[in-house]
Amino acid sequence: MSSSYKKPGFDSKYFEPLVNSLPTLDNKIIAITGTTSGMGFIAAETCARLGAKVVLLNRPSSRSDVSFEKLKMNVSNAQYYKVDCDLQSFASVRASIEVINDLCPEGLNVLCNNAGIMAFRDEATIDGYDVQMQTNHLSHFLLTKLLMPKLEEAAEKYGEARVVNHSSVARHQQKNLKSEYLERRGGKLGGDGASMFFSGARWVRYSQTKLANAAFTACLHEKFQKSNPKLKAMVAHPGLAESELQSSTVKDGGMGSFFTRYLMKLGQSEKDGSLGLLRCIADPKINSGVIVGPGLRGLKGKAKAFPLEKFYDNDNTKSLLWSKSCEAISEEFNI
Repeated sequence: MSSSYKKPGFDSKYFEPLVNSLPTLDNKIIAITGTTSGMGFIAAETCARLGAKVVLLNRPSSRSDVSFEKLKMNVSNAQYYKVDCDLQSFASVRASIEVINDLCPEGLNVLCNNAGIMAFRDEATIDGYDVQMQTNHLSHFLLTKLLMPKLEEAAEKYGEARVVNHSSVARHQQKNLKSEYLERRGGKLGGDGASMFFSGARWVRYSQTKLANAAFTACLHEKFQKSNPKLKAMVAHPGLAESELQSSTVKDGGMGSFFTRYLMKLGQSEKDGSLGLLRCIADPKINSGVIVGPGLRGLKGKAKAFPLEKFYDNDNTKSLLWSKSCEAISEEFNI
């Protein structure tokens, strides 16, 4: 399978008007996972331009170092703080918490669980879970649990704090969350079938992670409404936005380069794809319990808010997601 693929290089249509409408983020602290490229990079840069102190959570790598220097170069006087946090290791996530807490003496205003990988091979992490599920959901579940005291502190001081998750239109591929994908079965979940339209196992696993991201948001929203409405949970989706996800997936064999080039003609720029994230992070008009993107199934366009969908915002799915995620991190998550 050829790994020759270049991003289309779409022009942005909606990015500047939306960003210009957002309020200042002075005195806000925003933590974002997965900022080395794509929409996470854009979100980090934009938040810094708006005045926020931005905590960058990435696995240690030369790529992380290079992106950190680029971010600093792009925004003069930006307040960036680089913290090692490898989402393929629960131990690494736990080790990052003390550093993050020290950077947030008056609380954490926004936790943006952005990082993700797509259609990777059927492999296990060091903890034994599917590499996609642990990267995209389980480690974010743990990170959110461990940072909840700092989010609660900010909510009390500033009137609100937000948890922002990042899903995808792929959540529609698998309408039922299945327990085995949340269990310690990494490397034993269907193999490496790469067909996007014929339930290739790589894409089934990816879809399950994106469904988990949305269901996690529904869980948090329900719990926040009962315990502390100053805490808010929302989820973004980017439509079909060009990013490094396609390049890395082609390289790993999850998509063919010819098909990817054809498919991405239907997409939009990564800047426009980042608008759902940015609205969830910074737009005061976005309330808890919504999904923000270019339509519920849209591939491109302005990011708009919609109610959470019933195929994941239901008691059975939320109960399964929460219990299996607590089991995976070996901790109870009480809100």
